[in-house]
Amino acid sequence: MADIRIAIMGAAGRMGRELTRAVFHTPGCLVAGGTEAKGSDAVGQDLGELAGVGEIGVSVTDAPLELFTEIDAILDFTSPKASVEYAGLAAQARIVHVLGTTGLGQEDEVKIEAASRHAVIVKAGNMSLGVNLLMALTKQVAQALDADYDVEIVEMHHRHKVDAPSGTALMLGEAAAEGRGIDLSDHAVRSRDGHTGARKRGDVGFATLRGGNTVGEHRVVFAGEGERVELSHVAGDRGIFARGAVKAAQWAQGKPPGMYSMMDVLGLAQRGS
Repeated sequence: MADIRIAIMGAAGRMGRELTRAVFHTPGCLVAGGTEAKGSDAVGQDLGELAGVGEIGVSVTDAPLELFTEIDAILDFTSPKASVEYAGLAAQARIVHVLGTTGLGQEDEVKIEAASRHAVIVKAGNMSLGVNLLMALTKQVAQALDADYDVEIVEMHHRHKVDAPSGTALMLGEAAAEGRGIDLSDHAVRSRDGHTGARKRGDVGFATLRGGNTVGEHRVVFAGEGERVELSHVAGDRGIFARGAVKAAQWAQGKPPGMYSMMDVLGLAQRGS
């Protein structure tokens, strides 16, 4: 069987380099290309040298349209605007789009959903095995404990992260809301400042911390009268996300067009339920 040809979007960034290393070290996968914005100093540079694995003879390009005709999958942890563009190109090329970009708006989501009619899109705010297990557990605990147990989601990331709450925190909130049978948009509390009054029964609270080089920490708290249940996950390095993304690209080969998640990749999804 031929190697899966994978391209890295935003190849010169920290996550892009991590993704390149993950693909390079995965048997059956080939680093087949990478992109950066026009004018970037990385354009024309060797992806392997950028990622620290040595020269591999594949250069960074600023012309994704041509690249998409020569690959089987893309790994995309870039920006909402760029990801919408890449989803459209993936749909035209009928290839796999592994999408880890966070901070997507409602209009972005609609466009990506439309692209999934022709592309296989695996979309997740977090692609680590541990976090997806945490989501499954959060839903189960939320189902078992009623609204007498307040739900709070605490997350911390490095000082350079630009969106808040994190995509993972929002996914955990959705899992808790699904377990409770409520709409998160009606119950989410993303900030508290000043005289806010008492906490409303059934709310799902979010607390955001930023600082240092923290890769990612998430904690789901179920606080009841006299006891508290806490579920947590700590990411020690970005390699866990990159390896999950490569696993998703492998899993998606040969799948019909559609929108999938890491729950599908890991066999935890309950489709049709």
